[in-house]
Amino acid sequence: MTRIELTRTIGDYGFEGRDANNHSLQMDAAVEIGGQNAGIRPMQTLLMGLGGCSGVDIVSILKKQRQEPSAVKMIIEAERESGKEPALWKTIDIRFQFSGITDLEKAEKACALSIDKYCSVAATLRAAGASINWTAEII
Repeated sequence: MTRIELTRTIGDYGFEGRDANNHSLQMDAAVEIGGQNAGIRPMQTLLMGLGGCSGVDIVSILKKQRQEPSAVKMIIEAERESGKEPALWKTIDIRFQFSGITDLEKAEKACALSIDKYCSVAATLRAAGASINWTAEII
């Protein structure tokens, strides 16, 4: 069982999340709704989780294919539903960028396997109705 603790820390809407290994993440609401912009928005943490989850999968797959990336970067842009409460993620676009590898086809295969098969965060977001699109490039 996973355990996460959240404690209000800054103003009305600032919270620090802490996991069982004592790693922390600061969250807050936007100024427009009373927050102090002192942390990541909770919905943005889902996108970060998607990037982290797929990143771990992809690097693991690439290493098995004897591709050792020296750098991996993910640029994620997403749009939420409008006019709904709650406003779920509707479309998510990920641009995977790799340095230190030479085989784009292997990178694309690793991305596809992660997003379509292995990444639990991607599966969770898709189950909630999100469309996840991605591209890969070697820079």
